[in-house]
Amino acid sequence: MLLSTTDTIPGKTIVKHVGLVRGNTIRARHIGRDILAGLRNLVGGEVSEYTKLLGESREQALDRMVEEAQKLGANAIVGVRFSTSEVMTHAAEILAYGTAVVVE
Repeated sequence: MLLSTTDTIPGKTIVKHVGLVRGNTIRARHIGRDILAGLRNLVGGEVSEYTKLLGESREQALDRMVEEAQKLGANAIVGVRFSTSEVMTHAAEILAYGTAVVVE
């Protein structure tokens, strides 16, 4: 599956627009990670516990979006975007979305 943040894929021709596809996940913070993040906040630096959590969440959202596109018969997704929102205290949604297409 080809993924592109642009509306085209160089060297490929879009022959069919399949439609909007999306994948999401909602993740809650873990108390153990919060404690480590709080300690890291005191000394500064990257909060690697959250970096890992958000990275895993983005990959899961992408995987779900690709799965939806494959079910619709697409072989590429253009205009890929991410969105995130807090759905409740200590929980966030990661949403990946784009336009499923068939390219040659």
